[in-house]
Amino acid sequence: MQLHRIITLIAVITFGNITFSAAGPSEPLPVQTVAKVDPSRYMGRWYEIARLPNKFQNGCVGSYADYSLRDDGQISVLNSCRNEKDDKLRQAKGRAWVVDHTSNARLKVSFFWPFRGDYWIIKLGKEYEYTVVATPNRKYLWILSRTPTMSDDLFTEIMKEAEQQGFDTKKIIKEVLPPQDRHLSAGK
Repeated sequence: MQLHRIITLIAVITFGNITFSAAGPSEPLPVQTVAKVDPSRYMGRWYEIARLPNKFQNGCVGSYADYSLRDDGQISVLNSCRNEKDDKLRQAKGRAWVVDHTSNARLKVSFFWPFRGDYWIIKLGKEYEYTVVATPNRKYLWILSRTPTMSDDLFTEIMKEAEQQGFDTKKIIKEVLPPQDRHLSAGK
């Protein structure tokens, strides 16, 4: 009788392991955007607070983006940063357009025609004082603010929410201000 129980227990454990491994790790839910964005309030300057690493920003410090509405309804984008080695200004001009007019939170952006990428607004302060922008594949994420610095409490809150959305927050790089702007972070 004891041997029968042991065999049954082994069978249950083995079947359970096969079932569990066949299911694999659970996939995160799709990235969620904010419910509504007012494009005119979103325009202006946004300072980068942190980002997931990416090749096109290698060597960039003091990154910021300027958005402005165009006459054709699209958005002009000017991304700027300083080269960390020689402090020279680096800029990339592009354009963006809304692809989800219900929320205005899903856009496409292009810096080099015909290439374009997703620009999804996944978090936005009530007063448009900060935003989190990402891609649905979770490869890119930026934390942006209207000011060059952000409180540690708000940053921690944003990181928790990004992690809940399935982003690898351990890889997040906090922005480094260029030497001439380091005084802006004093007293943070």
